[in-house]
Amino acid sequence: MKLIQVDQEKCIRCGLCGKACPMGIINLGEQGPHYSGGHCIACGHCVAVCPTAALDNNKAPLANQLPIENTPVLDADTAARFLRSRRSIRAYKEIAVPRDKVSQLLNIARLAPTGGNSQGVAYYVFDQPETLRQVTALTIEWMEDAIKSASPWAPYYLGVVEKYRKTGADVILRGAPCLIVATAAKSLLGRGRDNTHFSLAYAELYAPTIGLGTCWAGFFEACAASGYQPLLDLLGLPKDVAVTGGLMVGYPQYTYKRLVDRNPLQVTWQ
Repeated sequence: MKLIQVDQEKCIRCGLCGKACPMGIINLGEQGPHYSGGHCIACGHCVAVCPTAALDNNKAPLANQLPIENTPVLDADTAARFLRSRRSIRAYKEIAVPRDKVSQLLNIARLAPTGGNSQGVAYYVFDQPETLRQVTALTIEWMEDAIKSASPWAPYYLGVVEKYRKTGADVILRGAPCLIVATAAKSLLGRGRDNTHFSLAYAELYAPTIGLGTCWAGFFEACAASGYQPLLDLLGLPKDVAVTGGLMVGYPQYTYKRLVDRNPLQVTWQ
């Protein structure tokens, strides 16, 4: 099958498909656009930019691309308030998150941009209370090992471990009823973690629109990334993938009345 197909009756020979192609593999000839050879990253720009829907690409089918004529565009103030309203949630209601809602969240996360459109992020969702308790317990044990071995992180872990041992509080997953574990093939090298960051950022921004709160599970991720075998055994992931991120998900216990503030902007113009 040819990479691209062109409806000659619809094509107006504008050449936008070739101009928008980031790989430069579509040229305009007498018979309209044609594939000139090279690697297609399946970004779909050529299909999306065509004003007459004349071009199809078997790696990014026209049938899978929704028209956007009626999609509203947020004004700057609304977008700014939306972005500032998102908070890291570290206290959750004791309510399970329906799996269809988690799927809805991840179906947006998968649409995030990735390096060279490599994508490659797969998700494992853990929502059984006992499994989540074990994730917390094993992460604490990993921290205790780090403390015993005088890891540079030991001073930071001390307070976390002490609180857990004294109170039993979930200082790792914060009582979240759901943990999303992002993974990528080890062969994807560093790009897998970058792609995960983009993906989970989409999830974090979308979550409040469906009533959910999220927080990056940094302690869990560090434990998994270190290769701590008891935790990896619990997760039961395929041997050829690596954990590239973790996201706590649940219904926020509190409602915040004010927007997020951060340190002042630092920028240097050169």
